[in-house]
Amino acid sequence: MSRVFFLALILFVLAAVAVVTGVLGLTGTLPGNRYFGVHSDAALKTEEAFELANKVAGPTSIVAGLLLAASGAVALVSGGVPALVLAAVAVVIALFTMGAGAAAAEKAIANAFPEEKVGGCGSACGGCSLRDTCETA
Repeated sequence: MSRVFFLALILFVLAAVAVVTGVLGLTGTLPGNRYFGVHSDAALKTEEAFELANKVAGPTSIVAGLLLAASGAVALVSGGVPALVLAAVAVVIALFTMGAGAAAAEKAIANAFPEEKVGGCGSACGGCSLRDTCETA
């Protein structure tokens, strides 16, 4: 079998992972884990944050998967160097697409679960002897 076939196979597997992860995230059935879906520190704090993050990022994961599948199909048809170039470009675009979804998910988590301020000035000096120097005038 040719290298282009294996390249297309890799693209199809990546596409399947992205689409399944996106659909499970979008429907709220993606189990909490550190490998699939949005798995930032903020998303892993609570189950609700993980579910929200993956619902927000689900559509971009699906789009990235469809892009990878389409590029795999085109790579099979074109073959040779164009297939390699297309695969590289598709993977980069898919990564940026999923990154945009993860960034939107982080923003959604920050809005839904705001961080609690510590101390009078909003920093970590709430219980120390310098607390009075942190407060604004």
